[in-house]
Amino acid sequence: MGGMMGGYGGFGSFGWIGMILNLVITIGVIVGFVLLVIWAVRRFSNEGRNSISSTNLEQAQASPRDILEKRYARGEITREQFKEILSDIG
Repeated sequence: MGGMMGGYGGFGSFGWIGMILNLVITIGVIVGFVLLVIWAVRRFSNEGRNSISSTNLEQAQASPRDILEKRYARGEITREQFKEILSDIG
């Protein structure tokens, strides 16, 4: 009498309401997963920013001479520039 679907249209005893409810729940799960991924990415990227800002804090606390020596050691400035800046900062 009801055929293969038991006379309920394939969505159990809830009919169209069951189908809509299923769709809403599915979309909710997908949106929740996307928000979880976004939250995780932001959390890990914030940790990276914190380490960068701590490096900037260390540089801010370094003396001008220390910064100058590091720049010279990295090859950013020449020996002549190093001596000139060193005499400028006294």
